[in-house]
Amino acid sequence: MYRNEPLKKYLNDAASGTPTPGGGSVAALVGALATTMSSMPANFTVGREKFKQYDDQLKRILAECEKSRETLLTLMEDDIRMYSGVGKAYSMPKNTEEEKKIRSDAIQKATITAMEVPLKATMSCLYVLELTRELVDIANPNLISDVGVAGYLAEAAFLCAKLNVDINLTTIKDQSLVEKVRNEINNAERRARTLSKEIEERVQKKIKG
Repeated sequence: MYRNEPLKKYLNDAASGTPTPGGGSVAALVGALATTMSSMPANFTVGREKFKQYDDQLKRILAECEKSRETLLTLMEDDIRMYSGVGKAYSMPKNTEEEKKIRSDAIQKATITAMEVPLKATMSCLYVLELTRELVDIANPNLISDVGVAGYLAEAAFLCAKLNVDINLTTIKDQSLVEKVRNEINNAERRARTLSKEIEERVQKKIKG
């Protein structure tokens, strides 16, 4: 879908009056961008004699960033597909009681499926923050501002994806599912904010010397 299209097309479509790409898709894209800003400093550090003791760690971080980037790009496009399913459910006929029930059930099913995409994006962004937190202590200090950018982007992507989880939860009637997801996402948010703060503090310390 969009990953092989010009960036301008995605931006124009996201800015247009059409429902997709929307916030969930954009959140995943920002998360993918975060991985690039962790990968670049790692690539500038791995294989250098001065940082040779971290080579294995850096190679693992690079591999995991690449996996996370692919995951988030997939979620960027999945969000568009899943939201289309919600739109179709809402457009179903509701003239009779039976049609209303069928429509309501379809909306619930489509919303739960759609909610799962940004939920996966939040967890993927949290993992990117974990990787970036690890990287901040071992990356070539000449690239430390890029590590900071990765941290800011990953936190922003996490929070944006979480908003899309939150809005879907307001429509879901299965309260046990709602409570489970809310607990999961709130715990993840606490961890994300802690990691982001630690990354920012360490980046600033290295910049100031």
